[in-house]
Amino acid sequence: MSEANKAIVRRYVEELLNKGNLAAADEILTIDFVFHGPSAPESIRGREGFKQLVTTLRTAFPNLRFTMEEEIAEGDKVVGCFTIRGTQRGELFGIPPSGKQFVVRGVDIFRITGGKIREIRALFDTLGQMQQLGIVSLPGQAGRYERAQ
Repeated sequence: MSEANKAIVRRYVEELLNKGNLAAADEILTIDFVFHGPSAPESIRGREGFKQLVTTLRTAFPNLRFTMEEEIAEGDKVVGCFTIRGTQRGELFGIPPSGKQFVVRGVDIFRITGGKIREIRALFDTLGQMQQLGIVSLPGQAGRYERAQ
C-alpha cells in the first residue's frame, strides 16, 4: 500500500502541479478533498476550488516546478519533501508580475483514501518566496514596493 500511495502522490505532483493537467484532479483527488496550505487563507474544500488555486499559481508562474526530494509513507499517509521553483510572469493574488525567480523548500502531508488523495497539509517557505520575488524585504533592505515610493 505504501508504494501505491507514493505513486499517487508522484502523479499529483507531475500531472496536476507541474503540467497543470486539471482533469487529473478528478482522478487523483476525492470528491471531499481538503487542502490546508499557505497559498490559501482558508482551507480549500473540493476539487474545483483546488483547480482554481492551481490555475492561479500556474498563471502567476507558468514554469512552476515541484521536485520531490524524498517521500515517506506509512498507513494512509505520505510525507513529501520538495523544492518549488518558478518565475513570476503573471499576477499573484493582486501582486503584479516581478519577472523574478524563486526557489524554496517545503513539506506536504498527504492522506490517501481509496486510492485517491483526500487531504493535503502543505508548508513551504512563503517568506523566502516573497523575499526572492521582491514583495517583502528584511530589515535594512528595500523591497519592490518600498523602492517605488
